Parts: sequence; structure tokens; C-alpha cells
Amino acid sequence: MRSFIDEVIDDIWPNYENISAIIFVLPSKRAGNFLKKAIAQKAGTVIISPIIYSIEEFVEKVSGLSYANNTQQLFELYEAYLRTGTFSKDSFDTFFQWAQTLLQDINEIDRYLIDSQKLFSGLSDIQEITHWSVSSKPTEMMVNYLNFWKHLGAIYENFNSNLSNKALGHQGLVYRKAFEKIPLYLQKEPSPHIFLGFNALNTSESHIIQTILENSNSRIYWDIDAYFLNDPVHDAGLFIRQHKKSWGYFSKNKLKGISDHYLSKKDIEVIGVPKNVSQAKYVGTLLCEINATHLNGLKNTAVILANENLLNPLLNAVPKEITSINITMGQKLEATPMASFFMDVISLLEAKTPKGWFYKDFLNFILHPLSAILLQDNGVFREKLITLISERNLIYVTLEFIQKTFQEPIPFLTILFSGKESNPMTIIDKNRKLILLLKEKLSETKDHMALEQLYKFHNLFNQVQDIISKYSYVSSVKAFKSLFGELLSPETLDFQGDPMEGLQIMGMLESRNLDFETVILTSVNEGILPSGKSHNSFIPFDLKIEYGLPTYKEKDAVYTYHFYRLLQRAKNVYLIYNTEPDVLEGGEKSRLITQLLTDGNRTDIIEKIAAPSILPVKMEREQITKTASLHKMILDHAQKGFSPSSLSNYIRNPMDFYKQNILGIDKMATVEETLAANTFGSIVHDSLEQLYTPFVGKELSKALLLHAKTKIEGVVTHNFKKTYLDGDISSGKNYLSYHVIIKYIQNFIDMEIVEAEKHSIKIIGLEQKLNISLSVPEIGVPVILKGKLDRIDECDGITRIIDYKTGKVEPRNVEIMDWDTLTKTYDYSKAFQLLCYSLMYKKSVGVKELQAGIISLKNMGEGTMLFAKKESVRGAKNNNIETDVLNEFEQYLFGLIQEICNPEIPFTEKIV
Repeated sequence: MRSFIDEVIDDIWPNYENISAIIFVLPSKRAGNFLKKAIAQKAGTVIISPIIYSIEEFVEKVSGLSYANNTQQLFELYEAYLRTGTFSKDSFDTFFQWAQTLLQDINEIDRYLIDSQKLFSGLSDIQEITHWSVSSKPTEMMVNYLNFWKHLGAIYENFNSNLSNKALGHQGLVYRKAFEKIPLYLQKEPSPHIFLGFNALNTSESHIIQTILENSNSRIYWDIDAYFLNDPVHDAGLFIRQHKKSWGYFSKNKLKGISDHYLSKKDIEVIGVPKNVSQAKYVGTLLCEINATHLNGLKNTAVILANENLLNPLLNAVPKEITSINITMGQKLEATPMASFFMDVISLLEAKTPKGWFYKDFLNFILHPLSAILLQDNGVFREKLITLISERNLIYVTLEFIQKTFQEPIPFLTILFSGKESNPMTIIDKNRKLILLLKEKLSETKDHMALEQLYKFHNLFNQVQDIISKYSYVSSVKAFKSLFGELLSPETLDFQGDPMEGLQIMGMLESRNLDFETVILTSVNEGILPSGKSHNSFIPFDLKIEYGLPTYKEKDAVYTYHFYRLLQRAKNVYLIYNTEPDVLEGGEKSRLITQLLTDGNRTDIIEKIAAPSILPVKMEREQITKTASLHKMILDHAQKGFSPSSLSNYIRNPMDFYKQNILGIDKMATVEETLAANTFGSIVHDSLEQLYTPFVGKELSKALLLHAKTKIEGVVTHNFKKTYLDGDISSGKNYLSYHVIIKYIQNFIDMEIVEAEKHSIKIIGLEQKLNISLSVPEIGVPVILKGKLDRIDECDGITRIIDYKTGKVEPRNVEIMDWDTLTKTYDYSKAFQLLCYSLMYKKSVGVKELQAGIISLKNMGEGTMLFAKKESVRGAKNNNIETDVLNEFEQYLFGLIQEICNPEIPFTEKIV
């Protein structure tokens, strides 16, 4: 395969006596190494290397300015903004949010040599028309807003002037200055220039290159296939067709670099793969196959990442057999765990409130891997802290709490939480101390990669300090965080490798001018390739059209060119896209794939969907065999006592009964940020018990109940503090829950007043604990049934057992027709529990007439829902729990207990 660079060298070699005297200009720096190699191979002997520039380096040399980094540009722009006009100015925090957009617009204005004053005047007029009103005077905010647009031209001039005075420039300013100085440059530099592989050019580049071509023995080579160039509507040739038509140079000279490779025989595979990680895994499998089957292995193979976030997954997916890899892009420092650690430190210091730190933020930070290294306690400290936060239900964690909990000082936390108010300089100081601590710990483990990352962060904090020392308006933690993120974003950890050997892994733009026999292109999805419609600009779309500024249409054409250029000379092409819908990426395959598939001249494309092999998994119910030791545990539990709720738990799912009631495994303790259902129920029960305790042995009356009603708020508050501990009920959902409980109890007492006026109700007992011994056949040990009855009263001479429920209960839940359903279906668990309570009370006290019911505080309209046995759906109900009912129930209860205690019947998961 003859690459584009090889073809260019072959063409220029006989036309120039001294190759070393030529100045080569390329779209990117990456292709320079390949160009040097091609020249060396062609020369076959030692020669002086020609000068090779990327276009940005070349323009910088011509202009006489140096590129200001993005941070310098932001601060210089803010300085210009503050010094221009007398209108009200945004703080640096607010400015930071929109400044990047303005910088991009200024950059484009200068690169495309736009008359800035005319454009800014038009922008100001548009804003004035948009905010014009005939009915009222503009507000102060509107006046300030319009003043900003009126002064935008002056801000632009001051900004460019400030940079120029320091021999600096943003990219656009450097390009504009280069355009102005190109005649002077040509007087000093008569050497021929060769431009290689350009496509879309801004106005400055176009004028600079045309001027050089018309005034010296220079050439430009386009890397384009005739198939795209001759097609009047194909976007891959859009820009070069425009250059051919508009450049005077081409009226006398032919286009050079035009090839005819695209329609040659190729093996093209379009592969849909679910999700990004699967793409990386698939590429790894593909590389393994290519390495094993191709004669030269992966020597002329490139993996192009349209989405550069795939780099880390891909590196983990590259087979071990592939030892020679060159990665042209760096690993983003902001994607490392160390970046998240330092950002967490800043966020935690920023997020402190008068109440302390929100427990989730605090725990996330403490559980960070680097926090674990600094604590070096094998998890003891963290576990203790997490347990205490959960037990105390702390929604906010304070420094006082940490110090009180752990008497001895912990250096890591002392550094982090010492001092009162956080400001940028104290944050830098704290992070530097943490860096020194980390350096000591990481040096012990000889983690060189982490130490390299740590050094980068050390430099970053020094850089931030220099900026803050120079510019006083970075005074808030929020501004500091934005600035730190801005500096962190472009930082990378560069990989070392031979740029000419082995597998090449690179981004889309780095592939310019380079050709490979095998190309694997990932993430060929809409929204990535091309990037789709985005208008991150203050300049309206129609104004961009008017002034010849690029829009998303031109950006789409740039992506189309890069896509098809990769295919031109390649023999094996693998286009991989994500098949799964995604909020950010869409999930739709790129229109470029569709365009390729519908091209009638391409008959060598295979389309397929690849997915990870998924073995069928047979859903088997979890089952626990009752061993001798487990059977003993069950019998021990039986002698200690089964509660109605634990037996209901078994009916619902035997595995839950095994884990929770036999093994004692409760759900993990967590902070109740909002009141949990069981805590809500506990507060209600405790409050009702406290309110009704004075009534035990007394008959309820309206006067007694109205007096109790006055105490509700104080009683609920007391029980909230007792049950919810340090949980905050002053705001949010907890505040609402507090008032819901008060309302529930008020409604309950109102209902009780109505009932007390109709019936004679006497309170016999509250929260009464009962337990009875059952002689269950075949068990061999006495079985205890135990429970706590919420309320026992006497209504018109009939004893009633009342169970309070805060959840919704309906009458059908406490009415049964078929005894078999009672111990088989959880739907009748409420009826089962009422019968258990009745059996215990009957055997303990021996009353003649007994009823049992539930009062649902969420369904108060149903009143007291009494247990009923009925023969049919619409049949008569018998609410009295008579001896024969309890005898029949007892047989079903015995059967349930025998099943639990039977060593031959395993605990089997019930699929709900």
C-alpha cells in the first residue's frame, strides 16, 4: 500500500534539487514523524531533515505571537470586561459560566477575518430589538444586559490589545496577525513550502496559503479521492471543490494529491455492538484475530477512537499477546481516581453548611480509595464512623462529632477539617499537605503511576496559586473550583511508545495524513461521528451565514471528510457502533454508515450485529437444606418463641424467615434521610401508647379524648426525638411526615370520640406482652407463641384486640372463607396475625366473647375492621372469634410450625 505521504514524496522528489530546503506544513504535528520516515526511506542516505511545521506552529511563527493558554485568555478577557464601560459587571464566578462561549466566538471572528465592529454592532441591534417593549420602561437588569452587548466590541478590542502587548494571542488573533504579516514573512523566507493533506480551511489559512502559493515555488497536495471530488453533492469533497472554484491559483495550476483508491476492492464490516465496554471488548477480540492471521500482525493497523473516552476500556481489552502499542493520545488526568479525590476534597470544603457536612458527601469521601490509603486503618475507623452515623441517624456530620467520637488526632482529617472558613488559599494549603501525606504512603507501596499523577496535581495547585496571587477576584471556593476544573481538563498523562511501530491507537483528528492497511473505527454513532447540531455560540445562526462563519453543516462535512479519507487506501475496515439507546449518544448508527451502505458502487460491505455470548441461566429457587445444626437452631428459636409477624414472614417467603428470624440477619443499617416506614410506625405506636396510658381501666369519654388531643403535638415531638435520634425534622419530607403523624392521631381521636358517644368503650390494656406454650405434635419440644398486643378494650361488653397499622389495610385482608389460604397466601397475613393474638389472649385470660380487628390510620374511613369468618363472598360475616374457630385455626397453625421444624422440608424461596 502506497500511503498519501509516500505519493507526495514521489511527486516532489524530482522537482526540487534540495529537499532539505523545503518547508513542509501539515494539518497536525502527528504526521510529521511519518513524513520524516518517508523522506529518509526515499533518500536512502543521510540528509539534513527539512523543516516540518503543523499549521498552528507555522502560523505562530509568521505572526510573531505565542499562543496564550485558555486560562490566560479567560483572565485577560475578564480584565478587559471589567475595564470596559460603567455598567454593572458579573462576578468572576458568574463570568466563568459564559466566558468560554464568548472566547470561542472571538476566536472564530478573528480566524475568519470578520469585521468585528460590524458584527458586534449587528449583535447589539438584535438584542435591543429582542428586548424592546412599547408598554414599559426597561428594568435595571435589562439596561445592564443591553449595555453589555453595546460594549462587546470594545471588550473585544481591549482583550486583543492586552494579549498583543504581551506578545500573546488566542488562536484567532494569532491567525489574523499571521495573515497581516505574510508578505513580510515571504520577503525573509524564500524557501519553497509544501502544504499536505488540508481540507477545511478558515479564511486566514486560505489567504495565507494562497499568498505563499502565488509568490514562491510552493505546492499544495490535497488528500482526496476523485470519487468524492467529482461528486457535486458528496460532503467529503465539499471544501476542496470550493477551493478549486474560488482560488485564483487553480486557474493556472491543477489540483495535486488526487487519488483513485476508494473504489478498489476492500473488506468492510459494519458491526453493531451493545454499549461502549462491549465495543472495547470486541476490538480486543478483533485485534487478537488480526495479530494471529495477518503476516505482519498489527504493524499497519490503527484503532481510531471517535469517542476518546473509550481509551481506558480499550487498554484493558487489548490482548496480552500484543506487546507493541503506540498511543498517540494521553490519558485524561481528570478521568483518574486521584482527580476525583481532589475534586471531592474541594467539593466537601465547599459544601460545608452551618449544620455540618451532608452525610452522603462525607461518606463518599471517606470511602474513596485514596482516603483509605491516608487513613491506613484497614477499615476500622471508617466502619466505626459509618455505624455511628447510621445508629445516630446523622444527616449532617460535624467536626465536633468526629472529634468526640475519636479522641486521638487523625492527621488526614486534622489537615482537612482544621480551621473555620474555607477560601482558595486555605484549600491549596490543605491539598498540598494531603499531597505530601499521599506521597509518603505511595512511595512505600512503590506505586509509580500514582506518584506521576500526584506530581501533576502538585504542579496544578502551584499553578492555581500563582493565578490567585495575581488576580484577586478569585476569592470564593466556587470560583476556585471552576478554575481548578478548567486547568485540570486539558491535562494528560502521556504514554511512551515507538510512533512508527506496532498497533496505533489514536483519535480521529490525529489520523489526518496517515494511512493504514487495517482500520478499526469505534463509536460510529450519530452525535459522535458526526457530532450533530450544537450551537454553543452567542452569534445567531443567520448572522453566521451572513458573515461566512462555519455552522454545524460545515462541521458535519469535516467529519465526513475524515471518515471517508480513512477508507480511501485501507484494505480492511471495521466500523463499530453502539446499538443501545443512550441519552447522550442516541444509540443510532451514524448517517455516514447509512450513506456507505446505500452507495451502489460499494458491494463489499458486510453488516452484522455482535453481542456477548449469553448462556441461558435456569432460574432455580434458592433452597436451604435443614442440617442437624440448623434444625437445632430452629428448635431453639421455637422454644424462645415464634411471633405472629415472624410466622407471617415465613408464609410470605421461607428464605426471608430463615435469614431474618433464624440467622438474625437484618437489613443493613442506613441513615434515614427521610423517615422510613417502620420508624414512622414506631413513632405512631409509641405516641398512641403514651396518650392512652392514662385511660387504662377507664371508659373513654369525649372530655378525656379532647384533653388527650391537646397533648398530641408534644407527645409526637418527644417520640420523634426518641426514635429518630439526631434526624432532622425541621424541613423537607421529614417535616411533612411529622405533621402527617400529628394529623393521623388527631383523626384517630376524632373517630374515637364519635365511637365513644355511640358505644361504651373501656381500655383494658396497651402494648400487652403475651406468650403461651403450645404442645405441637411431632416437634418434641415446647413451642412458644409470643407477641405484643397494641390495645385490648371492651366495647359494649365484648372484649376486642385492636392492632394499629399505619399502612393501608382493607376489610378483605381480615376476612377469610377458606382456611387453606390462611397459611399459604400472604394476602391474609393480617387475618393470620389477628387469630394468633386471639389465641394467645384466649389461652392467657380465657374470655368468653372475643373480637379482633385492625385500625388503619391510612384508611380511617373503614373504622375498626374486625376479623370475620364467612362461607361465601357475599355471605354473612361472623365477627366473634369463638372456641371452634380458634380450635380450627390452631390445627393450621400447628401444621405451619410442623413444616418449619420438619428437618426433611428445606427452606425454599417463594417466587412472588
